[in-house]
Amino acid sequence: MSDLLWTPSAEHIEATLLKQFMRRLEQDLGVACADYDALWQWSVENPGDFWRELWQFCGVKGELKGPALRTTGKMIEAEFFPEAQLNFAENMLCGPRGDGPALVFYRESGERREVSWQQLEEQVSRLQQALRAAGVGPGDRVAGFVPNTPETVIAMLATTSLGAIWSSCSPDFGVKGVRDRFGQIEPKVLFTADGYNYNGKTFDSRPVAAELAADIPSIEKVVVMPLIATEPDATSAGAKAVALADFVAAFSPAALEFTPMGFRDPLVILFSSGTTGLPKCIVHGVGGSLLQNLKEHQLQSDIRPGDRLIYFTTCGWMMWNWLVAGLGSGATVVLYEGSPTFPNAYHLADIVEKEKITHFGTSAKFLDACAKAEVKPIDSHDFSRLRCVLSTGSPLSAEGFHYVYDAWKRDVCLSSIAGGTDIFGCFVGGSPISPVYAGQCQKRQLAMDVQVFNDAGQPVQGEHGELVCVTPFPSMPVGFWNDPDNSRYRNAYFEGFDNVWTHGDWVELTPEGGMVFFGRSDATLNPGGVRIGTAEIYRQVETIGEVLEGLVIGQQWDNDVRVVLFVRLREGVELTDELAQRIRSEIRSNATPRHVPAKIIAVDDIPRTRSGKITELAVRDVVHGRPVKNVEALANPEALELYRDLEALRS
Repeated sequence: MSDLLWTPSAEHIEATLLKQFMRRLEQDLGVACADYDALWQWSVENPGDFWRELWQFCGVKGELKGPALRTTGKMIEAEFFPEAQLNFAENMLCGPRGDGPALVFYRESGERREVSWQQLEEQVSRLQQALRAAGVGPGDRVAGFVPNTPETVIAMLATTSLGAIWSSCSPDFGVKGVRDRFGQIEPKVLFTADGYNYNGKTFDSRPVAAELAADIPSIEKVVVMPLIATEPDATSAGAKAVALADFVAAFSPAALEFTPMGFRDPLVILFSSGTTGLPKCIVHGVGGSLLQNLKEHQLQSDIRPGDRLIYFTTCGWMMWNWLVAGLGSGATVVLYEGSPTFPNAYHLADIVEKEKITHFGTSAKFLDACAKAEVKPIDSHDFSRLRCVLSTGSPLSAEGFHYVYDAWKRDVCLSSIAGGTDIFGCFVGGSPISPVYAGQCQKRQLAMDVQVFNDAGQPVQGEHGELVCVTPFPSMPVGFWNDPDNSRYRNAYFEGFDNVWTHGDWVELTPEGGMVFFGRSDATLNPGGVRIGTAEIYRQVETIGEVLEGLVIGQQWDNDVRVVLFVRLREGVELTDELAQRIRSEIRSNATPRHVPAKIIAVDDIPRTRSGKITELAVRDVVHGRPVKNVEALANPEALELYRDLEALRS
């Protein structure tokens, strides 16, 4: 885990925005930080000063007044910038700009479209006026059952410009999954596209939108955006439906108006995966969301005006919001809608080359699939503009790190980032002035006082423990929707340790100051009373060429827990005794004997959430004969049946 893969040059370090910020700190406050770790230490000890300096460094538009942080001593009650006012959309549309377009859009078919900054302003203006005329104002909810298109970005910006609250999910959700989310927040307006494409197939979204409008009484209007057709027919989306062109037809572009909002006023509602019940509706505030994104883009990722940012994501994942917020740093945001491997596994690499992408974001799952398919664009593509590769969604293995440097680009900052929906950003991730070590998230993020606690609540380094954050940060949720006393919010994050945010990840803080992830705390295995992380097993399984992917659970057995590994194999490969023994030997040699599975079982599919994460808990419930609480949260719930009543697990 300490293989050094990349070190930034002195010239690279001096040119980064992070280094500029460090020079500003010394000039403004007399704070001299020799390196990243010194800056991190200062930032967690002086959060108010850090966030105020960041506001000014990033040129945030708004009224900055009053204290930067007001706290009672209870983390959940902390308030950042309680007297400040600002508008999120204004900071996306009226900040720094590069010479390129605001948006570039690709469909999986290869169709490409640009939206200039002026066009973006004009279209947001027309939609802003239409939404205002429809009665949308501060605090109202506007929902998107939408693909990743320019029209979706425009809808989000128009909504938030009015002080209304945006919430979205991807169009591959079924009716129940969407209703479980939007039904809780009662939106006034629902945006949908006429359909979407995936893997060469076309799907119609309008019948689902019609059902939603009928099932959720608060929906007064359904706006149908074009994607499959230039002028889509809205009638199949129900009686409340209108085509986007007709919805804005009465309005001409005008000067944009931005409703000033409080720092903690709601901006977006994101949803938990919902694998343990109804999805949690996590409310994030205007100011915290903006500052966290600006910090992660400009300081942690070195995104500058004129850079080009693409992140493969759907609108049901927090990373879509992270991607779109790149506008606030003056980047051209490149949107991609469809399968990342259609028509071939080089499709995203082709876009990275063609668009001269500087920042390419994807998932560990995608990179692992590319490695298995022997995708090697370094031999055929020009990535000379590419400065940063970002990976999230699940831990990127050490082998995955080596793969990126061997197959994509050698002189690049590979940032494995982790945090998520709960915090609208990252606890750990990139540092453009620090080395990259295989298998490690580079650094704890600035002003995020992240520690690793053992079971006694003591901070540890060099051993496994719980990822916690011990002081407040601006992008903590404002709360959960319909949780007036914060009881659900408190139970979700503050039950593990008193007055400390417990994130639910099983990790280790390394001597290099990075972090290694071993899986979710609630999915850790406990054979013989020794707690081990599932990711430790996955790292070894991923090195076996015949195995495409694995899923591991702990099965209650003989008054103990035994480790059970399910593997999805390459086409034509059988799980022979020899292959099973080789898997066990790899795990034993590179982990410990306790990690070695008692059972290895081949399966045809592995269930995942709609954001692509494997669902160990759902499989564990099926294996133990317990009901899975919310199968609508899964992209492929039918796969669960492959794990029910298995003969191999009866002995």
